Amino acid sequence: MLNRPKKQLTAVLLGLAVAAAPATAFASPFQPQPAISGTQYQDRVDAPRAVGLDDPAKKDIAMQIVSSAENSSLDWKAQYGYIEDIGDGRGYTAGIIGFCSGTGDMLDLVELYSQREPGNVLEKYLPALREVDGSDSHDGLDPNFTGDWESAANDNAFKTAQNDERDRVYFDPSVNQGKSDGVGVLGQFIYYDAIVMHGDGGDPTSFRSIRNRALNEATPPAQGGDETAWLNAFLDARVWAMKQEEAHSDTSRVDTAQRVFLNNGNLNLDTPLDWQVYGDNFHIG
Repeated sequence: MLNRPKKQLTAVLLGLAVAAAPATAFASPFQPQPAISGTQYQDRVDAPRAVGLDDPAKKDIAMQIVSSAENSSLDWKAQYGYIEDIGDGRGYTAGIIGFCSGTGDMLDLVELYSQREPGNVLEKYLPALREVDGSDSHDGLDPNFTGDWESAANDNAFKTAQNDERDRVYFDPSVNQGKSDGVGVLGQFIYYDAIVMHGDGGDPTSFRSIRNRALNEATPPAQGGDETAWLNAFLDARVWAMKQEEAHSDTSRVDTAQRVFLNNGNLNLDTPLDWQVYGDNFHIG
């Protein structure tokens, strides 16, 4: 989480591509095109589209499963005001996705909130959040930061800012990488949960390092590999990364949750779902 991903833009030089392509590659608009029968047209219309984790219903399931691990509750929308120091060396952990004062994502969130709502109750903590970034210090935050965070959580603008930062930093990158790797809803969720816990920086236990470790053992479907074999290799690498840090050494969110879904062949993360995290049982019907 300390090394946060940056958006990358890809320029599409369409004009150059068209100029470089042979003329025979393009059909003239004046050439007659084969007729499409009514049956063929209906087949195209009715062809099912692949559902990703960004489907609203699937995304809500993902948020519930992550909340079961982060907050011991499926009610993720009740977590905007959550805040505590869980003793993992990252300072305060708060909100719907565990924004941390020591890893920079909480700073980014409060900066976004302050851009949208100048003078909000958390804005005065921005200098302190910049100072404690990269540490577990509470300097400049105590004793009122936790109470002010809980107050801010009553503001819909703060809730929206949490949603937007969750998507920008964690959800969208994991879904995009999952689609690029050719994995379905479960695989995209497995990526998402890994990014939430480990971030997407360059350290040995970050998401991209976990993925690189898995590449030594298996091949993603987009490169011709078997999806289940690839996801098992990824989860093996994830478990290794979790065991490198005492605060994350309980691997039940993989062993008795994600691995269960995978072993059941539930690559689409369809309900009903039953799993355990840290000894607690959860069900989505």
